[in-house]
Formats: sequence, structure tokens, C-alpha cells
Amino acid sequence: MKTSGIFSEEAQHFNARAPKYLAAMTKWWLLAVGAGLVCGGVGAAFYHCIQAATRLRGEHPWLLYLLPLAGLAIMALYSAAGYRQDHPGTNLVLNGLRRGDRVPLRMMPLIFISTVLTHLCGGSAGREGAALQIGGSLGGRLALWLGLGPTNQRALAACGMAAVFSALFGTPLTASFFVLEVAEVGTIHYSALLPCLISALVAYWVAGAAGVAPESFEVQAPAAEPATAMQVLLLGALCAMLSYCFCFVLHLADHLGRVAVKSGYLRALAGGALVVVMTLVCATRDYNGAGMEIIALAVEEGKLHFPAAFLLKALFTAVTLGAGYKGGEIVPTFFVGATFGCLVGPLLGLEPGFAAAAGLVALFCGVVNCPFASIALGLELFGQEGLLLYAVAAATSYIVSGGCSLYTSQKLDYAKLEIEQDADRLE
Repeated sequence: MKTSGIFSEEAQHFNARAPKYLAAMTKWWLLAVGAGLVCGGVGAAFYHCIQAATRLRGEHPWLLYLLPLAGLAIMALYSAAGYRQDHPGTNLVLNGLRRGDRVPLRMMPLIFISTVLTHLCGGSAGREGAALQIGGSLGGRLALWLGLGPTNQRALAACGMAAVFSALFGTPLTASFFVLEVAEVGTIHYSALLPCLISALVAYWVAGAAGVAPESFEVQAPAAEPATAMQVLLLGALCAMLSYCFCFVLHLADHLGRVAVKSGYLRALAGGALVVVMTLVCATRDYNGAGMEIIALAVEEGKLHFPAAFLLKALFTAVTLGAGYKGGEIVPTFFVGATFGCLVGPLLGLEPGFAAAAGLVALFCGVVNCPFASIALGLELFGQEGLLLYAVAAATSYIVSGGCSLYTSQKLDYAKLEIEQDADRLE
């Protein structure tokens, strides 16, 4: 009788709560689909603009010499919109996810145009920073128009960020986990998982219908045997150390640029001119733009044009972003991780193409501190064949990289070496 009474109480509780859960799920289905449609369409347009800019730069190499002028134009755009020359960009979006800081809608056209200009004239940058800012501003504005409260505004902004990220890269699972993990490392708000995933999927379908091909590479992964897992673990540890150096160089270039040249206009002019000179000295255009073709060469063919390509890409990216050009650091991170893995992997006994893939995943995890997103990235870019090994690379890099991060506003809620700290307290 007591057991039946408990079941009866649970049934009554479920019957009372079920309509509320159903209503909440329906609401977020509709909101997430709407965000996916809007942000997916904008993301597809942004993708095609970046592709057109890259194609034009290849057809007209002289556009590189306009990079300093493009920097002046970017600074003028932000100043005309009322922003300081050191506008925080992606860090503002991450603060919006964590604290509810509002991301102004005018950030969307600013970062859209500025990133296209950077790619058109050969700046070394990615596009995910633009994706996060575009998605965050659009999602936040949709939430305001709908009269949603602060918590729901943050959730819909996250949906927008996941949607644009997914539309650009064709990786809905990675986009969803990345948005949930990146603002507060160690804390995941699982209530936002379904809306973010729906938005990312809808945006992925919208982008596909608009002619956006998802990023993917053909990789022959070895079996997850003990010796191979140890080799991948060593590669992950090396990539973690490289991730610390990469973040340090990017932050140092940004700091030195602001200290040495107070004026944002002069900094953009000088930084753009320096990138032009570096390109001429290197006698190659491999390090201008995103560099996806170099990533494909390393991963799919296991080849490098130059052994120290990862160092040069890091330097080009540091100068570009430190001078105030826009885009993001993630695709350059892919470049650095893939070329470093392709170089070092054979020394550890790994096939160079697979090592490039594992290095890409490991370095990405080391600089953004998002292990689940990194594992999902390995799955969506390279297939499930080497998933366990990509997980080993990501997990190792996450621990060994310590507190380094591309984003200064990223917050680590829990120490990565929590077990070791507990042991110290017991002693």
C-alpha cells in the first residue's frame, strides 16, 4: 500500500508538471527554429562573402597592398559607430553569455564588413569571431523584440551564436557544445542544450540549401591501440604547450601594439604594412587569409610546404589581430595545430595526415578549453574512425594547457587539476 501511494504521488506530480515542461519545450522549439532560420541565412551570406573575398584575393594578388587601407577603413567604421578603437568584440559576447551583457545589434554589420575586408586584403584571421558576434547580436536582439527576460535573452543569444557557427563550418554538434562550454569552463547549462542544438541544425540545413558545403576532411585513422593512444597522448601534451605559446604570442602582440602605438588608426596602418612586408619576405601567400587549403594539404595528404609553417602562421595572425583587424583566431588555430601535428607526428610514430588531424583537435582544445566541443569537432571534421584517439588528444591538451585561453573574458570555474589540489589539502 505504501508503494502504491508513492507511485500515486509521483504520477500526480508528473501530471501537474508535464504541461509546463511541454509548454516550455514548445516555446523553445519555436524560438530555436526562428533563430536558426534567421542566423543560418545571415551565416550563409557571410560565408559566401568570405569565399568571394578569398577568391578575389587569389585572382588579384595586388589587393594585399591595400591591407593598410583596409585597416584604416575598419577603424573608421568602428569609430563612426561609436566604439573605442580597442572594442572587446568576442569577449563582449562571452560576457553576454555569462553575465547577460547586451550585445548591440550594430556589432553585426561592423564585424561582417570588417572581417570581409580583412580576408579580401590578406589579413591572417579566421571567421569564428565574427560568427559569435553576429549570432550573439542577432539572437540577443530577437530576444528583446520578443520581450524575453534576461535568462531567456542569454539562451537565445547562445542559440544565435551556435547557429552562425554551424552555418559557417557545417558542424552543428561542435557549435552547440562550444557555445555551452566557452564562457564558463567547468559549467554547462544543460537546459540550453536542446535550443542550441535545434538552432545549429536548422542553420546547418539553411546553409546547405544556400550552397554552403560543410568542412570535412578524409583521414585514415589508426586503431585505438595502447601504443597509438600513448603516441597521441604525447602529441596532445606537446600541442598543449604550443597552445600556451600561441595564446601568449597573440596577447603579447595585442598588448605591445597598444603600448607602442596609441592611435588605433596608426596601429592598423603599421600592422597592415608589416603583414605586407612579411608576406614579401616569405615569398608565399600561404599565411594570408584563413589558410584552409594548407590545413587540407596537411590533413589529407600529410604534406607541408614549409616545416615551420605553424610558427609563421602564429606570427602572421598575432600581427593581424594585434593591429585591430577582425575575424577570429580559431581557423588560424586549426592551421597551427594541423601543420604542427603533421611535422611532429612522424617523430612520435604517427602517420602525418592523422597526426595533423589530432594536432588540430588538441590545439583547438588547448586554446578554448572546450573538451566536448573539441571531441565533437574531431567527429564532424574527420569522421568517427579515430574518435577515441581525438578524445585522448583533446583531454590531454585540456589538462596540460593550464589556464591559457584565447579569450580574456573566459572564466574557469574549476581548477583543471582538482584531484591534485584535493590531495594537497589532505596532506
